[in-house]
Amino acid sequence: MDSVRSGSLRQIFRPENFVFGHYTEGAELVDSILDVVQKEAESCDCLQGFQLTHSLGGGTGSGMGTLLISKIREEYLDRIMNTFSVVPSPKVSDTVVEPYNVTLSIHQLVENTDEIYYIDNEALYDICFRTLKLTTPTYGDLNHLVSATMNGVTTCFRFPGQLNADLRKLAVNMVTFPCLHFFMPDSAPALTVPELTQQVSDAKNMMAACDPRHGHYLTVAAVFHGWMSMKEVDEQMLNVHNKNSSYFVEWIPNNMAVTFIGNSTAIQELFKRISEQFTAMFRRKAFLHWYAAESNMNDLVSEYQQYQDAIAEEEEDFGEEAEEEA
Repeated sequence: MDSVRSGSLRQIFRPENFVFGHYTEGAELVDSILDVVQKEAESCDCLQGFQLTHSLGGGTGSGMGTLLISKIREEYLDRIMNTFSVVPSPKVSDTVVEPYNVTLSIHQLVENTDEIYYIDNEALYDICFRTLKLTTPTYGDLNHLVSATMNGVTTCFRFPGQLNADLRKLAVNMVTFPCLHFFMPDSAPALTVPELTQQVSDAKNMMAACDPRHGHYLTVAAVFHGWMSMKEVDEQMLNVHNKNSSYFVEWIPNNMAVTFIGNSTAIQELFKRISEQFTAMFRRKAFLHWYAAESNMNDLVSEYQQYQDAIAEEEEDFGEEAEEEA
């Protein structure tokens, strides 16, 4: 990635603009990409869904990525759409318009996806500093953490197991309300089962910079990879549930099954962080001419920011309801 950013390909088109990726250059390329997707889909014996990995900070991942998602959704309405979406952070990138790109992407992700695994660059950076003791993390270090998380999440799709779940089963168990399908993944290295269950529920290992203690889990799924006793796994997961029972909503029974995937109202912290960065820029109309030059973006950006705020408020409302019941 570093070589692409510094090489001759960096001038292909403006990489940090959602509008270029979604409405202009991306729209010209999407049909040829869909042809490849269709060929791959036709070669499948039993197509269950699609999995897309993209970043929300740049124009390609946010703009063209969400355009591709919407086009695939139109063609394959009954298939599961699953994304690993990397959320930007000022700690990693110096692109100032990232809050615009993320805000414009949220609406598309809510409407056209079934499962979203939010991976936060800020959390990845903190893990590199605090846990891995790296003084200057590279893109390779960050991508290694992302790949480890993706490997854990997709383990139950790729290998046999006693309690495996496919894409649809995971969505049915994890998504309690249609618009609240933003998951916080977590990962822990190879240790004993008690150590795994303890580390995997630790806020310091979350791949999204949100503290689950500030919200409530609607649902949780833990995916174990390796040789271990089912009895021991069940016992340890029960211990975790009992120890953290105050962080689970009471009106969804048996919401912990046996990498770690949490559907928590604490994800609102991520939305609020992006919203604050967005508001600070949008209030001054900073850099908005880059977007308005391609289309009438003032009203669209404002509308999408209201949509993002509404999602954050809905997450907060469910968290407050859970606190009142507790």
